[in-house]
Amino acid sequence: MDIGQYVTELQRQLTDTAENGTGETRAVAERIAAGLDAATRIVLLDALSAAAGEITRDLAPGSVDLRLRGREVEFVVTAPGAEAEPDEQPGATVDLNDASTSRTTLRLPDALKSQVDDAAAADGLSVNTWLVRAVASALQPKQRRSAQRSLRTGDNFAGWAR
Repeated sequence: MDIGQYVTELQRQLTDTAENGTGETRAVAERIAAGLDAATRIVLLDALSAAAGEITRDLAPGSVDLRLRGREVEFVVTAPGAEAEPDEQPGATVDLNDASTSRTTLRLPDALKSQVDDAAAADGLSVNTWLVRAVASALQPKQRRSAQRSLRTGDNFAGWAR
């Protein structure tokens, strides 16, 4: 998706609005319009990202991810129930066809949130999708460890002591 056409249209509308003003007003409007490129792109990306997040919440367990490649915006849609690649499957305990979802508020320290944002961006995923996969992956090894502990015999104990 080329957002450049939307930036250009906003710039055109601003200069058209100033046409009824004085020569100085038109000159100021043209200078402002020229400087709007980067700011407008950021605002449009924020709006598109928020929209993708809302669609993902409604589409869960499917997702809509927003990717920026150069100056092009790309939407990546994963349909509900779509099979993940074998190396991307978070674990056998997660039913990817389960359409039910729950909303959870997660409070992270700012430094950790920044690391999560960077990791999700590096993987080309939304933060929500990245966190769902991280939680699912974290649960798989824990369940294997629990099963191994229950098979042990002898005086081995695990847990916390006070």
